[in-house]
Amino acid sequence: MLARKLTATAVALVIGSAAWAQESIIVQSTTSTANSGLYDYLLPIFQDKTGIQVNVVAVGTGQAIKNAENCDGDVLLVHAKASEEAFVEAGFGTERTDLMYNDFVVVGPAADPAGVAGMNDVQGALTKIAEAGAPFASRGDDSGTHKAELRLWKSADIDPTGASGDWYRETGSGMGATLNTGIGMGAYVMTDRATWISFENKQDYGVVVEGDEDMFNQYGVIPVNPAKCPSVNVDAAQSFADWLVSDEGQDVIAGYKVNDQQLFFPNAPDN
Repeated sequence: MLARKLTATAVALVIGSAAWAQESIIVQSTTSTANSGLYDYLLPIFQDKTGIQVNVVAVGTGQAIKNAENCDGDVLLVHAKASEEAFVEAGFGTERTDLMYNDFVVVGPAADPAGVAGMNDVQGALTKIAEAGAPFASRGDDSGTHKAELRLWKSADIDPTGASGDWYRETGSGMGATLNTGIGMGAYVMTDRATWISFENKQDYGVVVEGDEDMFNQYGVIPVNPAKCPSVNVDAAQSFADWLVSDEGQDVIAGYKVNDQQLFFPNAPDN
């Protein structure tokens, strides 16, 4: 397993020692879980308990799934349920389990050029943004957040890509970078709440749209199938997945807070 290379386009977040431990796994995951600081909090607890080093590759969900399909990982932890289920159905994952959730929000400048502040109807808010031609910064990277954003535009019967390069700007980057870009251009941005809470460069921005049930954001965990990827560290990968959904792992997830705000809400079955 140690001979595998991290994908060139990936941003590797290696928690703990810079040296690879003899017993280690690669988790293909999202920029939102990394940007939120969750792994910095959670992984040392697991590593101290088991001696297994966890190396996180933080990319968009689409890229994380591709990396796992290329056998560049032992565990997949992302947030695009339909794509996760397709990953398992194709035989690349052994089993998908709900892990935790939070929600998406739309953030925007104090000037609020589209007049959407305080709305809890995300389709209505997106319609107002499009009608106003107000700047909107999209990740545009096939991440879980990008997939959810496109789903919401579609449900509002709007194809924003027709305005690409005009009021609709696609950054092709992670959540933190997209927030920085969006704020720099005075654009609305859809983000997961955990990243927004942890994000430090808020300037005059705040949450303007929230509370719509369509903005629910579910995360799942999937061990990579050794039948497809013989290099998988099966026992260590399963140990990590099992710990995450155990009572202890779920309590650790629930205990992670920034500015006294809980960022993720555990919801593994039977917990």
